[in-house]
Amino acid sequence: MGVKVPTRLAGWLWPLAVANILCNIGIVVTGAAVRLTGSGLGCPTWPRCTEDSLRPHGELGINGAIEFGNRMLTFVLAVVAILCFLAAIAAKDRVATRLSFLIGLYIPAQAVIGGITVLTDLNPWVVSLHFLSSMVIIMFCLGLMDHLRSPARPAAPSAHRLVALLMFVTGWVVLYLGTVVTGAGPHAGDADARRNGLDPEMTSFVHAGSVALLIALTVLLLVLARRSGDRWLTVVTGALLGIELAQGLVGVVQYATDLPVLLVALHMLGAGLLAAGLARILLAVRPHEAQHDVPGALLSWASGEARDADHSQSPGGGEPLGDRRA
Repeated sequence: MGVKVPTRLAGWLWPLAVANILCNIGIVVTGAAVRLTGSGLGCPTWPRCTEDSLRPHGELGINGAIEFGNRMLTFVLAVVAILCFLAAIAAKDRVATRLSFLIGLYIPAQAVIGGITVLTDLNPWVVSLHFLSSMVIIMFCLGLMDHLRSPARPAAPSAHRLVALLMFVTGWVVLYLGTVVTGAGPHAGDADARRNGLDPEMTSFVHAGSVALLIALTVLLLVLARRSGDRWLTVVTGALLGIELAQGLVGVVQYATDLPVLLVALHMLGAGLLAAGLARILLAVRPHEAQHDVPGALLSWASGEARDADHSQSPGGGEPLGDRRA
């Protein structure tokens, strides 16, 4: 006997997909707040907060409340993920169902990794894994959004796909090296947490080099997309370039000003947006069948559909702007 889901829930699939990615980027920022306030061990054990209580007690102070509050946000993510999964079932969308299931499955796995970071007293390499796991979830969330609201397109030319793949790989290197810099820096999450022992200045220099390479590759893809007349790829690549430049600026300023907590938190937000942008680029060069006849004015413009419609109504017709040629 199959699971019966109210069909009206199908209309909530898109809002829930958006809520999914917003919540998962949001918990990256709240996780940064835990670390930046020195609350990483506010609850000194896991899955309980203390050996004899699930909740923090007064002696743990504000740090216990901050860490416990961040743990509770995991349940918010789980509720959103479950509702999104049910909405995908109601919509009878197999791809959305699989993606939302993976997102929901990843959340408890991520919670376990978070627990291991506590049990290892905020080992910087485990903290790195915890952060990178969040980036994976964000990319799955973006994949769901791309499936639901993205223009139809053939595969991009081979050169575009190669550069996009290099960007994706380089982007992961950037994200990883960012965690290495963090592990060498002062914001450990607790006064007694050990660091990775690497030189902060050297790791920052290497990280900056990887960012420069990513920006160069992004500019290259933007030029290729413009020359081929691929408006959708141009738009999403331009958006990612904007994120990279803003993220790079924040990184330089925070380094020059001795890592003020607000800039570090903003940098963490940028990392989540960067992960989403990298996933968007990798998907933008792949073939896709649109799920909606009318995706909206902005998406129509970005994909070139509005111009295509004008061409189809004109006597001379013309080549659609979004055509891709190998």
